[in-house]
Amino acid sequence: MACVRIVGIGPCSNYQGWMTSQPILILTTGGTIDKNYFDALSQYQIVDSGIPALLSEARVALPFRIVELMRKDSLEMTDADRALIASTAREAPETRIVLTHGTDTMTETARVIAAQVPGKTVVLTGALSPARFAETDAPFNLGMAFAAAQVAPAGVWIAMSGEVFDALKVKKDRAAGKFVALS
Repeated sequence: MACVRIVGIGPCSNYQGWMTSQPILILTTGGTIDKNYFDALSQYQIVDSGIPALLSEARVALPFRIVELMRKDSLEMTDADRALIASTAREAPETRIVLTHGTDTMTETARVIAAQVPGKTVVLTGALSPARFAETDAPFNLGMAFAAAQVAPAGVWIAMSGEVFDALKVKKDRAAGKFVALS
């Protein structure tokens, strides 16, 4: 029998009966997942979100709605930006939410959401290289987040590096190039 392991919840839980057909709200905020690099003389720029294309390519059949909140590098996010993210999630009719976000301050936003958005399942994800690059973790991370949003209990989660973490018990390990659970 298959099982789902969510870091911070326990060893392995049977997911039969957990799956939901509830619509998923996808909030986009920018970050590396939505960056593009135009030529050798330019810098990365956040452009139109590539999330709709990724979901189309994956042939996602579950109903979803995408709302672009902003196009920012997470290092440029302000308290007002985080308040907007939290209020949008809190006021949305959907109870299952995926938030694409830059990885540098993902855990800061997760703490705000955990404090301000009760009773919903919110899964943050992003990428360490742009979704438009051939070698990127973006599609995998988005798929992990979309699946986690369907099966995880209410709370705030981060889906990165092939794992689903309790968002309050994880950090980005720059040297290792991945997210790791706090010990």
